[in-house]
Amino acid sequence: MSRRPVIAFAMPESVRQRVFSARTMTEYAGVGEVAGHLTEFDSASARRILGDVEVLITGWGAPRLDAALLDAAPRLEAVLHAAGTVKPYLDRAVLDRGVRVSSAAAANAVPVAEYAVAMIVLAGKRVLPIARRYRDLQEDFDIEAAFPGMGNYGQRIGIIGASKIGRIVIDMLKAYTFEVVVYDPYLSDAEAAALGVASVPLDELLRTSEVVSVHAPSLPSTRDLVDARGIGMMRRGATLINTARGELVDQEALTRRVVDGELFAILDVTVPWILEPDHPLYASEHALLTPHIAGSLGAELGRLSGSMLDELRRIARGEPLRHEIAPDLLAITA
Repeated sequence: MSRRPVIAFAMPESVRQRVFSARTMTEYAGVGEVAGHLTEFDSASARRILGDVEVLITGWGAPRLDAALLDAAPRLEAVLHAAGTVKPYLDRAVLDRGVRVSSAAAANAVPVAEYAVAMIVLAGKRVLPIARRYRDLQEDFDIEAAFPGMGNYGQRIGIIGASKIGRIVIDMLKAYTFEVVVYDPYLSDAEAAALGVASVPLDELLRTSEVVSVHAPSLPSTRDLVDARGIGMMRRGATLINTARGELVDQEALTRRVVDGELFAILDVTVPWILEPDHPLYASEHALLTPHIAGSLGAELGRLSGSMLDELRRIARGEPLRHEIAPDLLAITA
């Protein structure tokens, strides 16, 4: 038998309007009793709302969820984060007190994986440098002579990180005739076999792959995961795609090989987030830079709010959450 939990939204109003359409807000109100919309937890009015809240729905820019929040919200049962990673907003104390936390990271993973797969295919066909060359020449030229080894048939694709995104990428790549290998220290051989890929050491992946796509979480242990030595191993003409975080790759070492014409780079993330105006990657025909467009934007935001609406319905029906974050996995989660 369903119940109607008391819910509140906690995020900047601009974010709520972006992620939650008027129709979606009506659907949320049909499942739970909406107590209010919060942008902070400290005012007297916010405390009055929190005193009744059983489910808190958060998003980008939400106030920090910590022990003080728990003291103000004694009835809080669950936090539903309608965005990707919840780590910047969540103190471990929330999980330790038994509050269930779910995030839309799996929903946010879909457009990132779609973008990565599209770029893998474009990289194999050398679309970006060929388009630039064609634009400059404005005449026919010997494409295969200019870009030897181009094409996607039978090429080895290296996936770094069997994360949510990495696994969706692997699944999507089954539609193509690729050889897919994966590096992930937490991936067992049995899990790799179930995914239909080979698990290989990082050095082998970098040395033998035509395209390398990075999907590992950003952790202290993964900083410069693809370091200067690893970048030096990559075969001439290979492509590195990064839709994860810029700090996972030694950007200076990568830039040197890209500018020298030895590697291609498709970077949706960099360090800093926006490179300085005169950075050499902007001008290189071997590089494509985008301002982190792989994640959910525009119409894709509806998938985030819809994912957490489904979780709210599960709470109302007394069912387990589909995307609950396990406390012991928080530290290694993206």
